[in-house]
Amino acid sequence: MRTDLHRHLIDPVTNPLAAVRNLGILAHVDAGKTTVTERILYLTGTTHKRGEVHDGTTVTDFDPQERDRGITIFAAAVSCAWDGHRINLIDTPGHVDFSDEVERSLRVLDGAVAVFDAVAGVEPQSESVWRRADRHGVPRIAFVNKLDRAGADLDTAVASIRERLHPAPLVVQLPIGTEESFTGVVDLLRMRALVWADGAESADEVPVPQGLLEEARRRRRLLEEAVAELHPVALEEFCARFTLSAQTLSTALRDLTSTGEGVVVLCGSAYRNRGIEPLLEAVVAYLPSPLDVPAVRGTHGGAEQERAADPEAPFAGLVFKVNATATGRMTYLRVYAGTVEKGQAVMDVGTGRTERIGRILRVRADRHAELERAVAGDIVAVIGPKTARAGATLCAPAAPLLLEPPVVADPVVSVAVEARRSTETDRLVSALTRLVEEDPSLVVRTDSETGQTVLSGMGELHLEVAVEKIRRSHGLDVAVGRPRVAYRETVARGVSGLVYRHVKQDGGAGQFAHVVLDVQPLGTDPDGAEGSPAGFTFRSAVVGGRVPQEYVRAVEAGCRDALAEGPLGGHPVTGLSVTLTDGATHAKDSSEMAFRTAGRLGLREALRASAMLLLEPVVEVTVTVPEDAVGGVLGDLAARRGRVSGSLARGSTAVITATVPLVELFGYATRLRSRTQGRGVFTTRPTGLAPAPAPSQGAPAR
Repeated sequence: MRTDLHRHLIDPVTNPLAAVRNLGILAHVDAGKTTVTERILYLTGTTHKRGEVHDGTTVTDFDPQERDRGITIFAAAVSCAWDGHRINLIDTPGHVDFSDEVERSLRVLDGAVAVFDAVAGVEPQSESVWRRADRHGVPRIAFVNKLDRAGADLDTAVASIRERLHPAPLVVQLPIGTEESFTGVVDLLRMRALVWADGAESADEVPVPQGLLEEARRRRRLLEEAVAELHPVALEEFCARFTLSAQTLSTALRDLTSTGEGVVVLCGSAYRNRGIEPLLEAVVAYLPSPLDVPAVRGTHGGAEQERAADPEAPFAGLVFKVNATATGRMTYLRVYAGTVEKGQAVMDVGTGRTERIGRILRVRADRHAELERAVAGDIVAVIGPKTARAGATLCAPAAPLLLEPPVVADPVVSVAVEARRSTETDRLVSALTRLVEEDPSLVVRTDSETGQTVLSGMGELHLEVAVEKIRRSHGLDVAVGRPRVAYRETVARGVSGLVYRHVKQDGGAGQFAHVVLDVQPLGTDPDGAEGSPAGFTFRSAVVGGRVPQEYVRAVEAGCRDALAEGPLGGHPVTGLSVTLTDGATHAKDSSEMAFRTAGRLGLREALRASAMLLLEPVVEVTVTVPEDAVGGVLGDLAARRGRVSGSLARGSTAVITATVPLVELFGYATRLRSRTQGRGVFTTRPTGLAPAPAPSQGAPAR
């Protein structure tokens, strides 16, 4: 089955970049992302056998832990060809603990397919990854999957897209049959039916069934009206002819996808191989090529520059993933401009280091094909760079350009790790170093008070996977302590006019700095949870030049140093405003170092004099349980200091939403399974910080 809807939009003969699509598969965990990817690979001839998640035979979930757990943990890049187009595809994780993998993938993608469960509709992580794609400006189309499941309903899923994600859903298909009897779709653009026989690899094109013809015409009319409301050219044609041609609809749908005003919605069942061909056609027809997205922007010498997606331009690429093993490093790269060849020298702009490209590989998860070169628009892996990290910019040494790296979220959960045998401590350090190279959302530090090695990450499962990787990949026996969450401290009631004098005289030039500080709460973060404070601001209200500007900057730097440890338990401090109101200098003994010291020690003293509040990370928990277990689950959430914000009946199950302190969720998965006989599941989404019990009430110190 092929359509011609995209032929007028691109010309891959005159410009091969027009035939490239860089897209990701985004969804909530267990919505069917990996199965969609596997069917795409099978249908495009990239694989010759259908991989199944439950059998552990998928191409993209190739890591042993992914196959054991049945979920995607690491973003996997694959490449395939369809109808003369090169599709570079990244299968992303759906679990919130691995959202940093999604963030780094979205940074290098031109488009995405958002997969939704036809029974559950928009789920918490669906919404989270959708918002991330919004921030990156990534155009999307939607695929409502699992229409063969009991309780599947396309209209309900589309309504949840409209209500929770807020684009205009533009449904271009009508299902033929429901649940077990789902056999195909009606293509509303071309008014034809596509039907898949049991076990068939491709669809048969047939006339629209008589029983669905009237409903198909009604939905086609609704689609035309929705498109005409959003697209001026389509509106002109609609007003003139009272209908829209398939060509006009296709062009308008592509434009609306690009701007994000609308989202094309398709449907099917990836497991049964139904709906994948139209999905591939929609990817080609509606999602942009590298030529259709704005030129990449970067900085050089403080000035912002653009670099077009042109193979003849100077080379520039962004590293978005690194695999570090005992035998070498594989660096995954999106080429934004220019051409890179085997043996070429490139510059890591962040470090100024020159690296040499030894090999270039076309990626298919854990298998690769050698390339001589990669050009603008390609997503490839390279071997050779020894120090480039995720987020690094590689470019031509003669034309440096620093690209904006992906945002790395702050870790929220920590565990203490140590080798059970002291002789393996050095090997553990090496293993942790490789882990951090691969996953920037993992942070390793040594606690200055306890001497423990602390591994921090995005959640309990994230850390569990990281530790298991150390055990499996490096053969180390690792002891793990109870996870610790990242507490913060903030100012509840500040102080004004705190005077601090730093005077030190021990022979030779001395140190003198006199500062007067006001410390006040900063307020709340509008993007955080209720009560979640904003970060830190500093300003100077000194008049008459009593403190020179260079010393003001030193005082600010000292104050920032003091934020590392608060007075309650040594946790980082956030949510405060510091104002330098006065000060004094000494003609000989004042220096930037003296004022930095005064800023640090003065703010510490001010914090001790302030009323401080301990903050703890809180998460939104969505629990899906059988109706008969709701009472016990609600009681357990209350015992964990949870605040229930919603409850929704969905068939024979209930969906409970609550805000719970992260520290109370350790071990919750086991507890939930025991209360629901293994039928309950839950997901979490970080929402910010909230006041915690005071240290005297048992809140943990650092």
